[in-house]
Amino acid sequence: MEISPEYAVQMHEITKTFGSFCALDQVKLEVKKGSIHAILGENGAGKSTLMNVLYGLYQADSGEIYLNGEKCAIKTPNDAIAHGIGMVHQHFMLVDNFTVTQNIILGKEVTGKFGVLDMKKAREDVVKIVKEYGLEVDPDAKIEDISVGMQQRVEILKALYRGADILILDEPTAVLTPQEITELIEIMRGLAASGKTIIIITHKLKEIKSSSDVCTIIRRGQYIDTFPVSDVSEEELATKMVGHKVKLVVDKNLAQPGEVVFEIENLTVKDDRGLEAVKNLSLCVRKGEIVGIAGVDGNGQKELVEAITCLTRVESGTIKINGIEIQNTTPRNVIEHKISTIHEDRQRRGLVLPFTVAENSILVKHRSSEFSRRGMLDLDKMKSFAKKLVEDYDIRPAGCETQAARGLSGGNQQKVIIAREISHDPDLLIAVQPTRGLDVGAIEYVHKMLVQERDKNKAILLISLELDEIMNVADTINVIYDGAISGTFTQDEADENQIGLLMAGGKRNENAG
Repeated sequence: MEISPEYAVQMHEITKTFGSFCALDQVKLEVKKGSIHAILGENGAGKSTLMNVLYGLYQADSGEIYLNGEKCAIKTPNDAIAHGIGMVHQHFMLVDNFTVTQNIILGKEVTGKFGVLDMKKAREDVVKIVKEYGLEVDPDAKIEDISVGMQQRVEILKALYRGADILILDEPTAVLTPQEITELIEIMRGLAASGKTIIIITHKLKEIKSSSDVCTIIRRGQYIDTFPVSDVSEEELATKMVGHKVKLVVDKNLAQPGEVVFEIENLTVKDDRGLEAVKNLSLCVRKGEIVGIAGVDGNGQKELVEAITCLTRVESGTIKINGIEIQNTTPRNVIEHKISTIHEDRQRRGLVLPFTVAENSILVKHRSSEFSRRGMLDLDKMKSFAKKLVEDYDIRPAGCETQAARGLSGGNQQKVIIAREISHDPDLLIAVQPTRGLDVGAIEYVHKMLVQERDKNKAILLISLELDEIMNVADTINVIYDGAISGTFTQDEADENQIGLLMAGGKRNENAG
């Protein structure tokens, strides 16, 4: 590796181990100034670990870091910030009841005489960088009142406020709507054009193709290749990432739906503010069928799932599983009626992060005779069960069943949840954003699992913000807008433009297609 000031970042032979597990094995990275550089790899490949070394959250066991051609020692995030590096994490680090301005200046407050906080000057500084970079956001809005996309802008502004010339974005589109993804790509391009260097960690091939100049592949902790993104197709990116060909389209036979298993009639649910979020909604799911719900985030999906799982009350209407009403009962009652749920928020709803993978794998089942004897857990059975899930679902690192769930990458945390919920042998599986944060190999696997469950005569309700996922996997597609179903399509009549129009609040053109 030739050290040169034309590169904003050069990382040379970076090695990092955690106990006996080698997360990074002599990995290299070269990022040119003013470029958008993607780091692509499977879950657990070492992408985030490499960037955490660059940002000072981890210390490499060996290797060197050069910034703008000069060797640097980065031992803490403060060192990284002092060298002009900013990082926007996958899970935002914002104070919900603080304003945008308060969050941006937190830790670098503007003070006047006698050390008194000067909020007027702070606000002026924030408005200045908002205008400079075109990142429109209300400086006086509270974080809890703005969209996820706007919260991400605040995180980017925080880094820019601290003088970042190198921005690391960890899975930046994982929680964004399609419209927000488009806006983020434009923001990244604008920042690169102004001289900033952007490094993005992502699994999404389409977004790498539309946003990045160069891509580096890391596989199982080792450097594989670096190349211009324009030289490869999405299929070639997928192959390079996982080391073998990946099918980006699900192989499945036509559905053979049976009797109705799950039915919602005239459902109305209010949100936290007391406003109707689900409005007189009706749908059904039959055995051997995947019913998809497509929609832009914030159109009642969250409240619908919470109503089905009895995490919130229903104002009116019914929810039936196998003909039995379950609305306004308890989450345990829902589970006992053989409904399993892959929740969207894996860290708040899906896992107990301090618990081990083994403990998380038997949540809900821990009272059953399979794992409990006279109120005491059978630890051997629990670990054996978890070990099989880890092997069957390729949860990494191998042998992680005794590791705390918080120590896994986001994608592997998601795999733990999916493995657990499918293992419950449900009559209805509700999958909410089931592939969020997963790489293409894992996405292919999850989609196969959903189709396999369908082919075992299970009923599946798939709720996703990824229109490609809905169109690829669902047999019947319902579009949700403003809390109501605005259109229904069979897979063979599904049209991306028509569905997109309904998602945006338009009307279906019956003469289209």
